[in-house]
Amino acid sequence: MSFLKLLLSFSPWIAFLAIAHDTMLRVKIGLVVALALSIVLGLARINRGIILWVGLTFFALAFVALAIFENLWVLRHMGVLANGALAVGAWLTLLLGKPFTLDYAKAHVDRALWTDPRFIRSNRVITAVWATAFTANSAFAYVKMHEAAGPGLVWQLAGYGFLVGAAVFTNWYPAYLRRTRIAAAQEEGGPPSR
Repeated sequence: MSFLKLLLSFSPWIAFLAIAHDTMLRVKIGLVVALALSIVLGLARINRGIILWVGLTFFALAFVALAIFENLWVLRHMGVLANGALAVGAWLTLLLGKPFTLDYAKAHVDRALWTDPRFIRSNRVITAVWATAFTANSAFAYVKMHEAAGPGLVWQLAGYGFLVGAAVFTNWYPAYLRRTRIAAAQEEGGPPSR
């Protein structure tokens, strides 16, 4: 998956992060923008599977909680809830044996490889990296919320670092596996396997 498509698939979450801070109005606007982006990206098949459904569910429920009920607990815990929702969704796909990255990777791989154990295994690894990043970000948001350990900016930057690291890994890892298979095939003297 190209970095641009990866960025685009997470654009509802990025938009929410960029808009939703400082005031209740901005959080509500951020939720509406994120929900609208999720719907558009879902219809365009850019967002797929559990990540699409987690986003739609989270943004819709958070909007109801804040716009209708003005629930301050949800507002206070928004960072933990958002990252927690993504983490639960990602870990759930691993537990069900259908890593969420498969939904995206299949768009870039020949259909004949969709059931290849190496393809599925590589998606398990990539999904586990994302699930770990989301889990870490949920923990960072919790610590930041309670300001229990240092300035909140440190935890926010650490969270961004985990997400950027997951994005870089997502682009690097499949290329690394291909290079490894090609090198192994060349050593054996045969054609490289896909």
